[in-house]
Amino acid sequence: MTKKAIKISMKRLNDQMLMEATNERGSTLRLDATPDAGGVDGGLSPMESVLSAAGACSTIDIISILNKQKEPVEDIQISLEGVRTYYKDFSEFTDIRIHYVLKGDLNAKKVERAMNLSLERYCSVIKLLEKTAKVKGTFEIVP
Repeated sequence: MTKKAIKISMKRLNDQMLMEATNERGSTLRLDATPDAGGVDGGLSPMESVLSAAGACSTIDIISILNKQKEPVEDIQISLEGVRTYYKDFSEFTDIRIHYVLKGDLNAKKVERAMNLSLERYCSVIKLLEKTAKVKGTFEIVP
C-alpha cells in the first residue's frame, strides 16, 4: 500500500457561495450552491461534482482499457443520473446510473468488459460511492 496526498486550494469568488477549487497543477473547478440554498448557480453543486467525478473516473478507465486492447474509441459521451436520499441533516446517493455512448468500430464484448472492470474494480470514485449507492452502467456503440 502506498499513500499520496492530494492538495486542493479553494477561494470564495463572491459574497455568496460561489467558490473555485484549484489543484497543484493550476486546473480549476467552480462550485456553487443552487439559488434556493443561497448560491447563484455559478458552478456545479458539490454533489454534481461528485457525480461528474464518477463519470470522469470511469470513462478514463474505459478508454485506457480499450486503448490497451487496440480498440479504437473515436468518441465517448456519458450521461449520469444520481438519485439522492434526503435525511434530516444530509443526503447521499443511493442509486447511480451511468450510460456510455461510444463511437467507433468496437467489439461489444470488450466494451462491456472494460465498463464492468471500471465499475466493479478500478474506479476509485465509484468505490467510494458504492458504500451508499447501487451503481449500474449501460452502454451502446454507435457508428
